[in-house]
Amino acid sequence: MSRLASALLALATVAAVAVAVRPTVDVTATVAFGEGYTPLFGFDNILRSADDRTVSLLLDRSTGSGFISSAMYEHGFFSASIKLPSDYTAGVVVAFYTSNGDVFPKTHDELDFEFLGNIRGKPWRMQTNMYGNGSVSRGREERYVLPFDPTTEFHRYSILWARDAVVFYVDDVPVRDLRRARAGRDFPAKPMALYATVWDASNWATSGGRYRVNYQYGPFVASFTDLALAGCRTGDGASSPTEEGCADALAASDPAVMTLAKQQAMRQFRERNMVYSYCYDTRRYPVPFPECDLVESERTRFKDSGHRLSLRRRRVGHRPARPGAANKADM
Repeated sequence: MSRLASALLALATVAAVAVAVRPTVDVTATVAFGEGYTPLFGFDNILRSADDRTVSLLLDRSTGSGFISSAMYEHGFFSASIKLPSDYTAGVVVAFYTSNGDVFPKTHDELDFEFLGNIRGKPWRMQTNMYGNGSVSRGREERYVLPFDPTTEFHRYSILWARDAVVFYVDDVPVRDLRRARAGRDFPAKPMALYATVWDASNWATSGGRYRVNYQYGPFVASFTDLALAGCRTGDGASSPTEEGCADALAASDPAVMTLAKQQAMRQFRERNMVYSYCYDTRRYPVPFPECDLVESERTRFKDSGHRLSLRRRRVGHRPARPGAANKADM
């Protein structure tokens, strides 16, 4: 064998090994509570199932409760199936979010799912938000009603935080897609932990604080199962070459790839269920954010406060369209 042939064979072998050891991110894998999380507060109000796969957080007169991931992540896919408290839940907030506020109090990053309780007969509302590098004065809140009753059975809520995109999912349907190129320095850039909490937000959560938590209907129980932590773990806050490979794998994972079917399903969800958007809140933000695509036909459905003018009531129990089903629904 010639020297050239030997060199080419060696290069091919190295390339094959590199491909073989490329990190993968299994976004479908779930973990037991003790494998990935630790109690944060309200310890007596945290109830774990016998198999440690389901955890319930309670809010009562004494305290709320919460848990946190045992590690911090540079990027990741964070998911849980959640069942919310029922009946009168005004003032109650259930949150599933990533943050590093304890480590970077002045320049913190955050990605939020917040579920806002309501008076009897009114639906829970879901809110998503993103902060980057301490951009607390530039909240990117969006609020939605859910096309199902989130108190009767578990539904899956997921946050994909990749190098260049953040995508929020509900039951595997993307409901919001934020890109680094457009959000600029407000895009999360530092390691974060994953949190889940239930707490008393009487001063703002329901009609601006008009309706407060009524503990006559407590304790309020939020249950979490199918806990997923698929991400690029960090040690002392600095990434290693392994984490760089992890970020590449995460960027190529299924939740990060926005197919045409996913885009159509997301558009359908937003048209039917979004009731507030910061992009149309010209009172708060006279100059739109760079990532806001303002559509005139859509603008007419929102007040200058960013709230939806009206939203057709639909039968509770209708699920979001699955990716691939949006084409038929739109025809």
